[in-house]
Amino acid sequence: MAIFRGAGVAIITPFSDSLQVNYNKLRELIDEQIDNGTDAIIICGTTGESSTLSHEEHIEVIRACVEHVAGRIPVVAGTGSNCTDTAIYLSQAAEKAGADGLLVVTPYYNKATQKGLIEHYTMIAESVSLPIIMYNVPSRTGCGLTPQTIAHLVLNVDNIVGVKEASGSISQVAQIMALCGDQIDLYSGNDDQIVPILALGGKGVISVLSNVKPHETHEICRKFFDGDVEGSRQLQLQNMDLCNALFCEVNPIPVKSALNLMGKKVGACRRPLCDMLPENEERLKRALLQAGIQLA
Repeated sequence: MAIFRGAGVAIITPFSDSLQVNYNKLRELIDEQIDNGTDAIIICGTTGESSTLSHEEHIEVIRACVEHVAGRIPVVAGTGSNCTDTAIYLSQAAEKAGADGLLVVTPYYNKATQKGLIEHYTMIAESVSLPIIMYNVPSRTGCGLTPQTIAHLVLNVDNIVGVKEASGSISQVAQIMALCGDQIDLYSGNDDQIVPILALGGKGVISVLSNVKPHETHEICRKFFDGDVEGSRQLQLQNMDLCNALFCEVNPIPVKSALNLMGKKVGACRRPLCDMLPENEERLKRALLQAGIQLA
């Protein structure tokens, strides 16, 4: 059984003016997501700026999320690292904190071989009992999982259950599904490819868009699963301009900017991520307004 089916939000980590984690705001954002139909919270992923959280902050943010969600929907904790031992440490801590599953990105910078990736994921999986979703995003990590490696891990390691596919290649998704069939839980890692990936057998999306349009992102999935493929397709296409604007600079700069423009007061990004260029912020404002989102 999949950890979740539908739209999981890759939730941002809100900061105070002094760039400390704003836990009250995090709880507020979580409630808003659940109230709007979001199917899972993905905490401490790329969008959550996990790379600039200390290990102590990382674990505390997961703990705070699990505590506040209180079983209403699943919580999937990002626990990947370019060091296998660190990924094991974070994964075990997330399990102890009560997470329902783990999202483990490929080890960035090291550029591991496929053999090394198999060993990396197998060692993490053997250290915990939680189900694991691999995260394939080679544009950010410089390290990609091949369909054959994904299939090997899913078919041979009991608690490696799926993959967040953000390679951008529909051909890769089709090959993964051909190799794994119904043995894999595959999630879109790109908001502009939700419907095509659902059509190939995907279970949903781990979404940046859901931070600003949680109900609509949930509905793209719900409509598809309910057989309203045309309604799902229309929602997907209606949100394309906003999806593109949310990635006009590196994630999560635009999505945090969007939430601040909406009056959510989620704070800035930690360096080296910086404020948006003025022309890109104007593009984002236009896309938000065209999507029917009121600005503060």
